[in-house]
Amino acid sequence: MEYTIDAKNKMLGRVASDAATVLRGKKEPDFTPNRVSDLKLTVLNADKMDISDKKKKQKGYKTFSGYPSGLKIAPMEKVLEKKGIEYVLKKAIMGMLPKNKLRKQMMKNLIISK
Repeated sequence: MEYTIDAKNKMLGRVASDAATVLRGKKEPDFTPNRVSDLKLTVLNADKMDISDKKKKQKGYKTFSGYPSGLKIAPMEKVLEKKGIEYVLKKAIMGMLPKNKLRKQMMKNLIISK
């Protein structure tokens, strides 16, 4: 089955929570939590998504090298410049999915288009 979400003029969290619900399979009548549903989700107009200026300055993305004092925190502004809106949206959706073996399989069913 094919689902589409239009992200134009919607907030980042709203789009991410709708996408996580669909990817999890909760919109299907035969939902079972222990398997991945066979559907594709397309998010349209991701670059026209609404993100507040306050969120861009306050939200930070962490990377850790594994060495002492190797933790780096980049604000959303720099991440948007460097990696783009697709990365930010994927991270938001991934954070709303269950943290188990099925998360990678669910994320393979996600397509983000500008």
